[in-house]
Amino acid sequence: MQNSECLTMTIPEFAETTGCSRNLAFRLARQNKLPVPVIFIGPKRMCVSRKAVLALLSCDTQKGAENG
Repeated sequence: MQNSECLTMTIPEFAETTGCSRNLAFRLARQNKLPVPVIFIGPKRMCVSRKAVLALLSCDTQKGAENG
C-alpha cells in the first residue's frame, strides 16, 4: 500500500502536510491538542486520520476564499 492510500498519517507527515514544524506537531499530539483526533497506538506510536487532515485543510481553504 502506498502512503497516499494509507488511512492514517504519521505525525511527521501531518507536520509536512500542514506546514507546521515536526516539534510543534509532536508536542500538540502528545497533549492531544491537534486540530484532528490523535490515534494513540501503544505508549509511543501516534497517528492521525488522513481523511480528517484532508477535511481540515479543505475547510481552511474554503474559509480563506470566503473572507478574501
